[in-house]
Amino acid sequence: MKQDTIIAHAGLDPLANHGVVNPPVYHCSTIVFPDVATVHATRKDRHDGTFKYVSYGREGTPLTRAFEQAVAALEGAKTAVTLPCGMGAIAASLLAFLKAGDHLLMLDAVYGPARDFAENGLRNLGIEVEFYDPLVGEGIGRLFRKNTAAVYLESPCSLTFEVMDVPAIAAQARRRGVKVIMDNTWSSPLFFKAIEHGVDVSIHAATKYLSGHSDLMLGVAVTTPECDVPVRKTASRFGYCAGPDDVYSALRGLRTLGVRMRQHQQNALKVARWLQARPEVERVLYPALPEDPGHAIWKRDFHGASGLLGVVFKKQYSKEAAARMLDSLHLFHLGYSWGGFESLAVPTFPETLRSATEWRHGASIRLHVGLEDTEDLTADLAQALDKLRA
Repeated sequence: MKQDTIIAHAGLDPLANHGVVNPPVYHCSTIVFPDVATVHATRKDRHDGTFKYVSYGREGTPLTRAFEQAVAALEGAKTAVTLPCGMGAIAASLLAFLKAGDHLLMLDAVYGPARDFAENGLRNLGIEVEFYDPLVGEGIGRLFRKNTAAVYLESPCSLTFEVMDVPAIAAQARRRGVKVIMDNTWSSPLFFKAIEHGVDVSIHAATKYLSGHSDLMLGVAVTTPECDVPVRKTASRFGYCAGPDDVYSALRGLRTLGVRMRQHQQNALKVARWLQARPEVERVLYPALPEDPGHAIWKRDFHGASGLLGVVFKKQYSKEAAARMLDSLHLFHLGYSWGGFESLAVPTFPETLRSATEWRHGASIRLHVGLEDTEDLTADLAQALDKLRA
């Protein structure tokens, strides 16, 4: 089936729900069984992603499975695990394959909280963490050690939007039996099929584009079949449990993912090209632009671009001036996260979040281009940039 058809139908089984189109919300902790044989069946070391083998509410409900089936189908996979937030999906995915004495390769331009988890969480558990240049490509083969258990990717990269050569890195990892874990939130499963490009676990902060309405916290880890059980059991072991109302809202939001993502891309391209022509702007960080250094790989591997981009100002503009510019915005609200219908802006400081590479550029900001009219958005940016220049 085509993408939009999958979005509309994946995870639905109305006849199993008395003809109701959307799966109902299950609020539950206790699950009862018809007989002792069924109780024993749930105690077996077995998780096949169906409600049949769930013994407690923490492990999800039929609604959870419907959401997982829908996201997995979009990414061309068969299995997925629901977590309470994107960071929870990152933590569970890493802890599923790492133990004391193992070595993790993590890109240097990684999402800040993921870096903090690696530096102050994984290292405290006796796991070696090494940060690498996200543009290393197949050269990552030189960084693998005998105890390397996983390599972590994010493409495009947080804040600076480098595009990684995911297939080349995955091929090097596969030869050595190393798991490939990737944060795929920027693209959503619609615009990058991580599993098809050799990734073992594709992570999405469902808080963002999958839900699309800035009103819930949720994460999901799309997995290859052999990685499903380790991630699922780790999530349960650490007490990760997604709220049923958030799962319902995310599944409902997912039904409009196609139309929203196409509009985000269209709007972001217009705003990005407009920003390129502004005299205050040194560079717009957006892989869909032909001038972007990562455009060739993006065009080869991706099916589209989201609404998230970066802006680097010319060096005569200080961070303080950039802050005043941000304070002057009206439609672009100041706020972290992204992926909702609204436009957002934040200052960024990529140089403070690196150890293996350097970022030597002027003041920078990150914009999430929402679903508003782009003429209104560029007018808002224009009056703020005029203040920056003044």
